[in-house]
Amino acid sequence: MKVQFFSFLFFVATTFIPQLSKAQEMPNIIFIFADDMGYGDVSCNNPYSRVSTPAIDQLAKEGIRFTEAHSAGSVCTPSRYGLITGRYFFRAPKQRSHWGYLSPYISPERETIGDMLKKSGYTTACIGKWHLGLNWQRKDKSLPLIEAQGRAGYTNVDFSLPVSGGPYDLGFDYSFIMPASLDMPPYVFVKNNEVVDQEIILTADMYPNRLEKTEFAWDKKYINDDDIYWERGVWWRNGEMSKSFNVEECLDAITKEGLAFIERVSETENPFFLYLPLTGPHTPWVPNKHFKGKTGLGTYGDFIMQIDNIVAQITELIKEQGIEKNTMIIFSSDNGAAWETEDILQYAHQSNWGRRGMKGDTWDGGHHIPLVIKWPEKIKAGTIYNYDIGLTDFYATFADMTHQEMNENEAEDSYSFMTVLNGNREEKFRDHIIYLSSSGKLAIKKGDWKYIQGLGSGGFSYPANLSPVKNGPTSQLYNMKKDIEEKNNLFLQKPKIAEELNTYLKKLVENGYSRTR
Repeated sequence: MKVQFFSFLFFVATTFIPQLSKAQEMPNIIFIFADDMGYGDVSCNNPYSRVSTPAIDQLAKEGIRFTEAHSAGSVCTPSRYGLITGRYFFRAPKQRSHWGYLSPYISPERETIGDMLKKSGYTTACIGKWHLGLNWQRKDKSLPLIEAQGRAGYTNVDFSLPVSGGPYDLGFDYSFIMPASLDMPPYVFVKNNEVVDQEIILTADMYPNRLEKTEFAWDKKYINDDDIYWERGVWWRNGEMSKSFNVEECLDAITKEGLAFIERVSETENPFFLYLPLTGPHTPWVPNKHFKGKTGLGTYGDFIMQIDNIVAQITELIKEQGIEKNTMIIFSSDNGAAWETEDILQYAHQSNWGRRGMKGDTWDGGHHIPLVIKWPEKIKAGTIYNYDIGLTDFYATFADMTHQEMNENEAEDSYSFMTVLNGNREEKFRDHIIYLSSSGKLAIKKGDWKYIQGLGSGGFSYPANLSPVKNGPTSQLYNMKKDIEEKNNLFLQKPKIAEELNTYLKKLVENGYSRTR
């Protein structure tokens, strides 16, 4: 009888202990994703920063800080596509973008990071800015979705009908989203598959186009005369809006939803994944009354301070809920900041500190981003990782963490950095990384070398594109170890390296994947 009893104990131990160990390796995940926040806007990254981010800095102090993190694209949609699917945006079907009315970029059959985590028992949510397209329904089926007057007036969208193709249909159990950026119509919240407030007005019905004190800055070039423009960074396009929607309170509404989700699911047994893409500090810079005028960096600095406070609120909440030890908090940004030379001169602050260019560019300022991760159960406090990592890599890392095998056509450009989180900060888990500009220009970094197709930034910095001259370079080649600011184009001096990188880049694009098979 004793032999049978001890045999039973052995069976229980060997059967259930590995499962408990596996469960402990699956932390809650909160991914806080800022919008257009530069590497140098996080004060622990920038010794000359004019704004302080104590909550984000504390995450870095208690976790791991990445100094060479890069987005999957230097503007919103490509970057978010890469994070959610683990593949580069140039592999997605092409379509014409039209603010928040664009069709879904992610096809229903494609696995997303939400799908993958749900397979391991995660409760998943997407709360915040989506910007990957939705299926809107039309009032008049015989007319296009966006009519001629739709640029600044009413469209053919029927906001009373279900909205599909968003996160709720792509692996997320709950979604509460803005369709696109906070300066792009339609200004509505979509909860799961329904518009929250279906009474639609125009932004011009609520907001004046100009204020008495309005002075135009360089960013006036992005808007039309009928759009709202109050000052540098405080502008948004005229268009459709829910009557109850308030531009100034949008970020607060997203934060409130995110905190409420954490409170709901922290009481359950299943781990949870919260993807929290914020709407700031992307334009319009509209910090709430608690932060307005609180920094020396003007409205932009005040907005950064509010972003940092959101991190503080989430950090405090998980402590109150007793789930801090096995909760992974990630903070990052979708691309570099929209911070021009004029801004650097006027504000004496470098949002994209230490790198050339800005949002939209193939130069590093376009895609070099802040990234910190705290996970007390696993990550050693105060760790710094100095090698390349991309936003596409979270997909493979989460799959690795939850012991899942990826399919051949799943997350084709994603590499797991789980060994880095486990403490191996000297492992270079990537041997190359690809960059994409707002105009579709590609670049690749391999080893110390970075190759950029063509001449110019490829994005928002001047000049975006330049035609080659006789006997001049046709593309760009930089030694990033010696020339991190990309000042010295060595294309003519190192033609063999340039050709090798160009050939390798074309191969990765044509093969349909970049991860080693």
